[in-house]
Amino acid sequence: MRIEIKNLSFSYGSTKILDDINMQVEDSEIISLVGPNGSGKTTLIKCIDRILKAKGSILLGGRSIDSLSRQDIARSIGYVPQSSSSPLSTTVFDTVLMGRRPHISWNVSDADLDMVAEVLELLHLGDLAMRDFARLSGGQKQKVLIARALAQDPAVLLLDEPTSNLDILHQLEVMEIIRYLVREKEISAVMAIHDLNLASRFSDKLAMLLKGKIFAFGPPEALLSSRNMAYVFGVEATVIEVAGRPYVVPIRSLDGTAIPNMATAAGINSPLLA
Repeated sequence: MRIEIKNLSFSYGSTKILDDINMQVEDSEIISLVGPNGSGKTTLIKCIDRILKAKGSILLGGRSIDSLSRQDIARSIGYVPQSSSSPLSTTVFDTVLMGRRPHISWNVSDADLDMVAEVLELLHLGDLAMRDFARLSGGQKQKVLIARALAQDPAVLLLDEPTSNLDILHQLEVMEIIRYLVREKEISAVMAIHDLNLASRFSDKLAMLLKGKIFAFGPPEALLSSRNMAYVFGVEATVIEVAGRPYVVPIRSLDGTAIPNMATAAGINSPLLA
């Protein structure tokens, strides 16, 4: 489902968080929101899901999000927060089944149960189905939250740091699943992510935010440069190509503090190290 964001602004009281955001997301496209802490990535995700009410317009498939009911939005958008804590004791299966709620009228159908089972299998969570969600590790909880969003069968996926709390193997696993679903189901995905190299590898485009504005928007190879690393992130870095994608190797912060052994460990000879 195509997403169009036009002249979007949001403030907490007198503090402006987002300022005149304009962006489009097409079907079968992954857009990663990158930028330093406090640049507005999470706020933009919440505005798209109408958790926060912003000024400007957001169109989902050509329809204004303001014209949609909360249930209509839930049927179209699967939202994965950074973390979730539930005061109730629920199994992993029941937690994922909650993702079917926008589609359930009175009773849970066999189709709903089959969808949950399919998503659990896809994310390799079948062995945890009867475990208490509250007793899972942080990484396991994160995968369950992604499963719950996928159970909605959404046209749009919004993910706020989907790889947080995951080790490197499960980061790759989750990102590969997201990319597979985006391509296979022709859905749109917008995710806030700190890891620039994961963003580079798995995204079609990046939206680089700085102080609540889109500093740059485009493919990773156009945005991930030493100049942008310095200006946006305050980091001296070299950018190399790995498997056809730009890979950022940080060297030192611009306040002069070295990031120890990062470039040396990568085997990089760079004039920036001189």
